[in-house]
Amino acid sequence: MADNRPTVFADGVIEAQVAHGVARITLAVTGNDGKASPCATLCVPVTQLPSLVNGMGNLLKQIEERVRAQLQQQQPAAPAAPAEGNAAPADGQTGAFRFQN
Repeated sequence: MADNRPTVFADGVIEAQVAHGVARITLAVTGNDGKASPCATLCVPVTQLPSLVNGMGNLLKQIEERVRAQLQQQQPAAPAAPAEGNAAPADGQTGAFRFQN
């Protein structure tokens, strides 16, 4: 069976509202002009919102752990100067990985 799920890229949230037990979150994409434009609406039953947020928080923790581990593997044995605000590997490579909950 083919996977027909839509894929939506969003880099922000424009607004969120709750009505009739459903949270409606308007997702945004930032254009070349720097302005956010709506790209989709995520609808989640309010009763499921805590588990969705917890799942996203756990994903963020796993990503942070992976980035830290990659940075530790790439650092030389001698102490290096701290890289402020640089979470990406120094050689410009980015990693892709899958997480399980």
